[in-house]
Amino acid sequence: MKYLKFVVSLLLTALVFYGLNNKFGSIPPIGKFLNPYTGIWQNERETKIDGTIALAGLKEEVTVHYDEHLIPHVFAQNDLDLYRVQGYITAKHRLWQMEFQTYGAAGRISEIIGEVALDYDRHQRRRGNVYGAERALKKMQENPELYSALEAYAAGVNDFVNELDGANLPVEYKLLDYQPEFWTPLKSALFLMYMTKDLAGGDNDLEYTNALRIFGKERFDLLFPDFFDTIDPVIPMETDWSFITTPITPVPQGEIPLDTIAQTLPNPPPGIGSNNWAVSGKKTYSGNAILANDPHLKLNLPSIWYIMQLSTPEYNSFGATLPGALGVISGFNNYISWGETNATRDVMDWYKIEFRDAGMEEYRYDGKWEKSTLRVEEIKIKGQPSYIDSVYYTRHGPVVFDPNFRSESGYSGYAMKWMGHEGGNTQSTFIKLNKSKNYSDYKEALKNHIAPAHNFAFASVDGDIALWIQGKFPNKWKGQGKFLMDGSNPEHEWQGFIPQEFNAHTLNPERGFVSSANQHPVDPSYPYFVFNDFYEAYRNRIINDFFTSKETFDIQDFKNLQNNNYNLKAYELLPFIFETMDSTSLSGDELVIYEKIKKWDFYNDISKIGPSIWTSWWEELYDLTWDEFNKEGVALTKPTSYQTIHLLKTKGDDPFMDIVKTPEKEAAKDLFLISFKNAVRSLSVWEEENGEYNWQTYKGTYVGHLLQGLPAFSHFDLPIGGDGSTVNAATKNHGPSWRMIVEMTSPPTAYGIYPGGQSGNPGSKYYDNFIESWARGNYLNLLFMQAKTNKEGIMATQTLIPQ
Repeated sequence: MKYLKFVVSLLLTALVFYGLNNKFGSIPPIGKFLNPYTGIWQNERETKIDGTIALAGLKEEVTVHYDEHLIPHVFAQNDLDLYRVQGYITAKHRLWQMEFQTYGAAGRISEIIGEVALDYDRHQRRRGNVYGAERALKKMQENPELYSALEAYAAGVNDFVNELDGANLPVEYKLLDYQPEFWTPLKSALFLMYMTKDLAGGDNDLEYTNALRIFGKERFDLLFPDFFDTIDPVIPMETDWSFITTPITPVPQGEIPLDTIAQTLPNPPPGIGSNNWAVSGKKTYSGNAILANDPHLKLNLPSIWYIMQLSTPEYNSFGATLPGALGVISGFNNYISWGETNATRDVMDWYKIEFRDAGMEEYRYDGKWEKSTLRVEEIKIKGQPSYIDSVYYTRHGPVVFDPNFRSESGYSGYAMKWMGHEGGNTQSTFIKLNKSKNYSDYKEALKNHIAPAHNFAFASVDGDIALWIQGKFPNKWKGQGKFLMDGSNPEHEWQGFIPQEFNAHTLNPERGFVSSANQHPVDPSYPYFVFNDFYEAYRNRIINDFFTSKETFDIQDFKNLQNNNYNLKAYELLPFIFETMDSTSLSGDELVIYEKIKKWDFYNDISKIGPSIWTSWWEELYDLTWDEFNKEGVALTKPTSYQTIHLLKTKGDDPFMDIVKTPEKEAAKDLFLISFKNAVRSLSVWEEENGEYNWQTYKGTYVGHLLQGLPAFSHFDLPIGGDGSTVNAATKNHGPSWRMIVEMTSPPTAYGIYPGGQSGNPGSKYYDNFIESWARGNYLNLLFMQAKTNKEGIMATQTLIPQ
């Protein structure tokens, strides 16, 4: 009997040991995770930021000062040492984030979390993200100096990877039970593809094709016009385009395929956008130009941004970097400042491909059969055999939808032509901007920027302000790329590109400021076809109206504007509703809420309930108005908010205002009433479950960890107002990911903040220490050091020496 007990005890011990050291589903190996020497407890320790470190490959000593916010100020004697240390320092604080984002871009998430990510990975592979990154890397290799910098950055990351052991491994590796890889220049290219996909990876060509087929051209043009009835474009309307000599591509012959498309790729998440502006000295309190930038991206922890100062004897730059990329992306140096917004141009088109047979090795083009290229995608899956996907490439790009993936149309498929596949040298643009000293340098730096297209705002100590809409843009015929095109027709291809010098731009405009907020880039007088699916319609007008409202502006004005919660969208519809809607049938409870919304001042401030009522009401009204678009098995996208409001106010009796499922004939005023009653019911349910629906609670802005299943590493219910239509464009999980204001004194004076912290370690006090200040509209005074010997404001110093 005692032997039986011994055997049972031994087996139980073995099972416990196995359970503690092996992963079950999404649960990490508990023994490893809780190990007091190598587990999560070790992640409570702060990363060492002082002392001396020897790095192989450094040419000369590099000094890194950390200020009180854990912002590193890097002083090197040459570029290669600078970028090596940038890679090393960034990895020290953000390694897991850097790598996870490149796994996402490459379609490799299944390697980490298993089969649940397979569909996501197939999407990424079929988008051609790795293909595009490989082409970009080839382009960067044509510049040996730049490629050496990429290699130096990668070597710096790997210097840190080599220092890791089980104890100091970032906590996410422990949670997911995997190990970091060594960094390569391809990973930097993949990271840039990750950003390109987020900013320029969306379109509605296939959805528009369905809409054109269902509603006809006249109705389609009413719903989706190229220009709104009121626009305030990025480039001022009085701009003279007579210098442009290359003509627009003429409209060719040929029909577009009016296929029925059931499913499409997911578009980038809503809320992607940005604001920037620069004001000349003639309109500022000090006579110095002032620039501001606040990119609107997903609010994540670790933050997408990492603040650094990068200095050599030749230049001295400061600002927000992207972990995985070289240089400062949105920032300033001693001479200029710059900041970007998404230029929202249509640089992705779709082509119907007719294959010769089920083998898909040939496709029809110009009356002949042309060879396709097969790219075999092996998707590794944690704990399971790999999934093999076959993606065929044509002259138009990867065939995303084919008989193997979301298509049932026989021997045909849909190929995606995307500027992200062109193989640009975006990295060069930012390195050159870091070193620029004047407008000419800035203009030269932009020439290599292909995708994603940006509105680059600029200000200098010389007093110049400027804005270039920079990217590589196809010279499309009028209407090209709005719908699916015929992949066999050579005339449906991109026939050429707009010469870079003819990209829309402005220098020192008469009005004394430049600005962009993802609105129409130009007015209809610009000679080329300019189109995007959804141009912003409200933030831009608030910003431009603000800078024409008085003679001079100071830093506090800039801060107030970046945190402005005025809701122009609500202002342009609600008074019309109050005049039009018959409220006599409202119940007592409904009248109470109706009176509250009528008293709202159109500011989305956190303590008010008006924004909550408006948001619920608008969502109900929007869905009711476009119920015709709710069709099974057909991919459709609904008109913009701006065009919806325009039609509600000007075509209230249009058939689109009729609710499909009711026998009655409704008009806009009926939709107002029905949707309001629906909103009241929805708010009542919400209030019963959650309490008072003030705007802070109702909106529930949060900053979530990149692994969304980790609420303990996230921040919820932040005290920030605004919404997607206000300048302070904070929605539930998107918003101002980096606020920066730079006055071009000598040296510049700068302020900045982002919703996160410098450390990627959830156990660090620097992981999320900026979030509350950011939510309340406060800023850091950014310490822009002019020499490494100046130690004022420095918390610690680390010296890196050649090994």
